[in-house]
Amino acid sequence: MTWSHVVDLTHAFAPGQPHGPQFDDEQRYCGMTIEQDGFDTAYHRIAGAWGTHVDAPAEMVAGGRTIDAIPAGDLVLPLIVFDISADVAADPDRCLTLSDVLAWEQRHGRVPAGCFAALRTDWSRRWPDATAMHNHDAHGVSHTPGWTLEALHHLLVGRSVTAIGHETINTDPGMWTTADPPDSGTGPDSARRLHACEAYVLDHDRYQVEILTNLHTLPPTGAHIVIGVGNARRSTAFPARVLALLPGDRPGDDC
Repeated sequence: MTWSHVVDLTHAFAPGQPHGPQFDDEQRYCGMTIEQDGFDTAYHRIAGAWGTHVDAPAEMVAGGRTIDAIPAGDLVLPLIVFDISADVAADPDRCLTLSDVLAWEQRHGRVPAGCFAALRTDWSRRWPDATAMHNHDAHGVSHTPGWTLEALHHLLVGRSVTAIGHETINTDPGMWTTADPPDSGTGPDSARRLHACEAYVLDHDRYQVEILTNLHTLPPTGAHIVIGVGNARRSTAFPARVLALLPGDRPGDDC
């Protein structure tokens, strides 16, 4: 198969960008300069889950697979795209439902086993505006789109999808992740209630890619995705350069 062009699905990361409230901002400081050392280098202090990044199962599963345990063959996959962007424009709490997935299958055929399923919401158009990305209301509740457990069950269990990805900071809708835990507590139980969809993905030994961009340029089927994640030993999450390869019968400009 030949490719007509490559689409970059990655945000360039930098200090001050949107990120989860549990993480510190990126810090950069000079390592060497061309004037003094002949090289221009810098140190970067970032969370593993920074910018466009991969979450491995170990992020929420004790003893789960880490980034370096994801086989190389699972980082180059057929790509399908679910598009709920029009609905999200009217309702930012809109999530991908099982009905949406079944309707997609009516139009495009059965979701293929071993593929990467991406959720297009056009939320990436809000980047890098942190206020717009989090979209909090006056009560501190975030209104952002996400997945549902029913849709994920169909994809992971019923269709054996290898990985998923989305444009938002979280897998789960914001109204879940910013809700008060039932016991107002902290720890793994509360994390799993607030991030039930992410926990479901990682519990099923799948990985996910968060904070994707340019999904609006992709067809529902026919492309492939390449996840160029750093092979960080025993890391649970790490930034990645993510590319989509479009087939030769779809001419277009590089993004």
